[in-house]
Amino acid sequence: MEKPSLGKVSATPEAEALLAEIIADHGPVLFHQSGGCCDGSSPMCYPRGEFMVGDKDVRLGEIGDTPVYISASQFEAWKHTDLIIDVVPGRGGMFSLDNGREKRFLTRSTICAVPAPPSSG
Repeated sequence: MEKPSLGKVSATPEAEALLAEIIADHGPVLFHQSGGCCDGSSPMCYPRGEFMVGDKDVRLGEIGDTPVYISASQFEAWKHTDLIIDVVPGRGGMFSLDNGREKRFLTRSTICAVPAPPSSG
């Protein structure tokens, strides 16, 4: 069953270009953000058929046709944050498809406005 999307992720044009390169080489992929602190960490990019999304993983949204997931514990800590997938120079994660391209994906964040509770006065 497909998990609903929360629409809480976007990408820079540089990330979209790198993603297009990777898809051209490997076919459909997905991102998974797990472990560490979201801001400044690296989302992992995997072939779509080779990564098992967990029952408790949360689908944040899509970049084009590419789904982006986050672990449930990460989501709980960052649920009021929108993530932006960007690209910086460097090496990707060992098992991530951006590895070996001398540039890697990087997660940046923006804090979403959380509505204040109504005043009781």
